[in-house]
Amino acid sequence: MKSQQFFVVFLFLIIISVKVSRIQCTEDHNKALGQNVEIARNKRSPVADPGFGGGRGGFGGFGGGRGFGGGFGRGRFGGGFGPGFGGGFGRGFGGPRFIGAPLVILPYRPTMQLLYVVPLVGLMFLKTCCKASIHKGGILYPRESESRQVTVLDGIWNFVAPSVNFSGNPLIGFEQHWYKRDLKDIPDVKAIKMPVPSSYNDITVDWRVRDHVGLVWYDRIFFVPKFWSDSGRVWLRFESVNYAAQVWINGQLVMSHEIGHLPFVCETTAYLKYGKENRITVAVDNTLLPDTIPQGRIVELESGRLQQTITFDFFNYAGIHRPIKLYTTPKTYIDDITVVTLEASNQRALLKYNITIQGEHDVKCRVTLLDKAKTLITKSEEKSAEFSGVLTVESPNLWWPYLMHPDPGYLYSLEVELLDTYGEIIDKYVQPVGLRILSWTNKSLLINGKTLYLHGFGKHEDSDIRGKGLDLPLIIRDFDLIKWVGANTFRTSHYPYSEEIMDLADELGIMIIDECPAVNIEIFSQSLLSKHKISLSDLIKRDKNRPAVIMWSVANEPRTQFPAAKDYFRQVIQHVKSLDITRPTTIVEAQSVNVVQSSEYVDIISFNRYNAWYSNEGNLDVVLQKVINEATAWNNKFNKPVMMQEYGGDTLEGLHFLPDFIWSEEYQVNLLGKHFEAFDHLRNQGFFIGEFIWNFADFKTKQDYTRVGGNKKGIFTRNRQPKSSAHHLRRRYWALAREFYNVSIPSDLHSYVIENKKIFHWEL
Repeated sequence: MKSQQFFVVFLFLIIISVKVSRIQCTEDHNKALGQNVEIARNKRSPVADPGFGGGRGGFGGFGGGRGFGGGFGRGRFGGGFGPGFGGGFGRGFGGPRFIGAPLVILPYRPTMQLLYVVPLVGLMFLKTCCKASIHKGGILYPRESESRQVTVLDGIWNFVAPSVNFSGNPLIGFEQHWYKRDLKDIPDVKAIKMPVPSSYNDITVDWRVRDHVGLVWYDRIFFVPKFWSDSGRVWLRFESVNYAAQVWINGQLVMSHEIGHLPFVCETTAYLKYGKENRITVAVDNTLLPDTIPQGRIVELESGRLQQTITFDFFNYAGIHRPIKLYTTPKTYIDDITVVTLEASNQRALLKYNITIQGEHDVKCRVTLLDKAKTLITKSEEKSAEFSGVLTVESPNLWWPYLMHPDPGYLYSLEVELLDTYGEIIDKYVQPVGLRILSWTNKSLLINGKTLYLHGFGKHEDSDIRGKGLDLPLIIRDFDLIKWVGANTFRTSHYPYSEEIMDLADELGIMIIDECPAVNIEIFSQSLLSKHKISLSDLIKRDKNRPAVIMWSVANEPRTQFPAAKDYFRQVIQHVKSLDITRPTTIVEAQSVNVVQSSEYVDIISFNRYNAWYSNEGNLDVVLQKVINEATAWNNKFNKPVMMQEYGGDTLEGLHFLPDFIWSEEYQVNLLGKHFEAFDHLRNQGFFIGEFIWNFADFKTKQDYTRVGGNKKGIFTRNRQPKSSAHHLRRRYWALAREFYNVSIPSDLHSYVIENKKIFHWEL
């Protein structure tokens, strides 16, 4: 067994040495690498990070990135070959790393004990991955129709974290082929029950499950009706798995996927047993490394346990986070739909559509537009040569945001039908459509020709016990609170949110700044750039038809002071524009306007700053001028609209001080008030278009002495009860809505609003 392990290591290193290309890093980029290593050493661990070069006592690194990085150190991870090939030659080859699909190099120690998880390395992967792969076409949300059926595989699954039961051999699942057997029937495995969807971290009372790094295993039995064998095609769709997954059906690998928070799908027609029970097995890996989205590092503690280190300030929840759906389509089916509003006024709207089909092309396509009452508005002629066109809607009901119109979020239904040569329906899909047009200048953002002022939140998908698992009651509660406060927008910080959330935003008229998972990028490489583009492609493919999505946020707080960021984000923005030119782009910046390298490429400037909290803590008198000066500097330098995406301070509910004191509810209220005063000044300058408090609700973070039970900057507690600041912000947002859109103030706010008198909103 030992010789076999060593042979796999040796063979794999040879393959890597031949096939892995080096990244050409600039001198400044290499300096940035070194700076981040020192930060990691000083703040987190004396052990160097995988792929960053040099263990404790090591000699820097050769190349870095995907090249032969690392060094020869006595540190436990040293540096090693490429990002996360870890190891150096201190204690052997170590360190986990995915390659494309989840692939992790086999580690080696002098003791020959397996240090880390290794999903499907080498020849085993090459033999299996070609049998089935992720569908590269459209990712339409599964909807039932006359031609389609959907079943959901949510429920109670079997679950195993190998590091808990097999601490000496986390690879045991692959060695014993767990994907070919029921987990609950494998001797000594001791599978437990796990709800799907949910994060697995907070379900049990075992800290080893909460803090687990690496692979976990899920499986369950499901039944496929016999008549589905006549349906044409059967598809399997995961809405989100964090971070990477491999999926088997009846012991056969059907797909692998990397990057969380986004759906992936493959055809499973040939892998299913019809009229019988089937088994689905999923291996999930939560490892984050320098070329994952988001980034992370692995360190080994003095105890020998692996620990995930992250730069972002939210808990790295893992697992199957959203529903799993099995659904049917005909053999010839509608693969993708794209709709774009070309013109939108009260008199007329023009809707361009493009339909992609797969299968036989000897079919016709019919497109019909229905209103909310399912009344026919217009339809296209049946087409057989091309599947695109423009529909004209007279006197349309336009899609308007919440508070801008008495009937916000108006949605039409676009019925797309494929017809055979006899006129019979082969396939049918119904796509919700909102008729609206976005435009922007160097001063403003407009919808349907009317100026927008955005007032809302940064949020998180986060709840007690469920973690980032889909939580429908919480979603409904959140939207009710958003409307109660009078907000009109939120940002999906710092990753794409569930499609159930997006559906409600479309229906309710709540605008969304849609953000990809690129949070706190520290190191810029070609490997990371490739995955960054993939995440944006998948996000735009998923959300391109949503009227609620008004902007693409391509990153949150990246290290854009480094010269390498300039060309990196030039390519990122160029990629987004190649996919969608109908929405503006932004990067949410935390760097100073004086050093930032990338903002010239975006359409709208967004910045975060925690005045009187992370700097000048306790000194509220500095807020007004600092916010005004910084926002003005952004506009002066780039001549673009400006938003403040994050501001605020932590607050413990029930903590009171008079006079105010940091962490008290009074301090949070007064901190908000000072920002409101600055925002009102900036609005009068004509370029400031939005304000977003951080955060909507308290949320869990990694364990840290600066976090008392998590991040407490929410205006609501984690279980969605208001702090004093929620009432203060509510008065602010409703006053803004009254000023901009002449809406009626809720009856319980009348006592706070002084009629017929001009006052500052921050005084309300």
